[in-house]
Amino acid sequence: MTDYIIVGAGLAGLAFAQTALKNGKSILVFDNDSQHSSQTAAGVYNPVILKRFSKLQDAQLQLDSVKQFYAEIEATIGRKYNIDMPILRRFASVEEQNNWFIASEKEGLSPFLSTKIVRDKFRGIDSPFDFGLVEQTGFVDTQAFLADFRQFLKASDSYSGETFDYTKLTHHDDFVKYGNFEAKQVVFCEGFGIKSNPYFNYLPLEGTKGEIIVIKANLEPNAIIKGGVFILPNGDGTFKVGATYEWIDKTEIPSEAAKQELIEKLKEIINVDFEVIDQKAGIRPTVKDRKPMVGTHPIHPNFHILNGLGTRGVMLGPTMAKLLYDAIESGAEIPLNVNITRFPYNG
Repeated sequence: MTDYIIVGAGLAGLAFAQTALKNGKSILVFDNDSQHSSQTAAGVYNPVILKRFSKLQDAQLQLDSVKQFYAEIEATIGRKYNIDMPILRRFASVEEQNNWFIASEKEGLSPFLSTKIVRDKFRGIDSPFDFGLVEQTGFVDTQAFLADFRQFLKASDSYSGETFDYTKLTHHDDFVKYGNFEAKQVVFCEGFGIKSNPYFNYLPLEGTKGEIIVIKANLEPNAIIKGGVFILPNGDGTFKVGATYEWIDKTEIPSEAAKQELIEKLKEIINVDFEVIDQKAGIRPTVKDRKPMVGTHPIHPNFHILNGLGTRGVMLGPTMAKLLYDAIESGAEIPLNVNITRFPYNG
């Protein structure tokens, strides 16, 4: 009997898959590639919410988990995915500089916000008030990671590209059955696809459309520039620029309005010509309280969920996967602020 059926092979699903495999468990991952927020994600990880200069809860723990998680994947696959790269917060005024210094003295932010102003000039970047340096940051090549890890699972007969059919799933005392296939547990990691899940669609996952553009430009930064948008070097003369937030449109069709929004904000930061060569859109699995949704179904003890990672799938995925795995395997407690028990179940 297989230990885990995992539904979804985005950042959440593959984080749980790796956690299970690392602990010697057998898995079968279902994914029909219908949700694309993980592929669209730029993959940037950052321990600070720069809009409000506030620290993420358990930021250092999450950063340490990210580094360990991707180091293990890289050793298995033989390819580099996690790229250490500083974030330079572009200041738009002297007031923003002052706010930075105030924030850098806050408890919990000093390990991440450098008190040294970065006065370097980068070709094509307009920075009259210089930059603040965010440390312990970087990005994961999410497209390469997702494609390679899925291929790794296929090679070991641990991956199915078929659409998961909920009507074929039945619950028994000590196991679940999917058709004639038996497993001890099933973990749903479907992102916005949860809306079609009859067991967990009571949870208030809203979904936020996010879009990025890819540009070609004669820019020089060897860091991630953050202003009204982020500019992420791809290393080949192209750059990802993002991202937008749209709460009404739930389609994955790139929009002209989002493209123009990103272009206008980009023009406030760079002073060279550029060409838009690509545009991507995805629906982020977001929750109103901005917390993940992790836990076990209130009626079916072998049905579990890992979802709601929002814009921080790279950073939250490994930590949340371990929380859920430890809860299933050893009864460890999932903190209330991320546990699905914080939401009422009405049957």
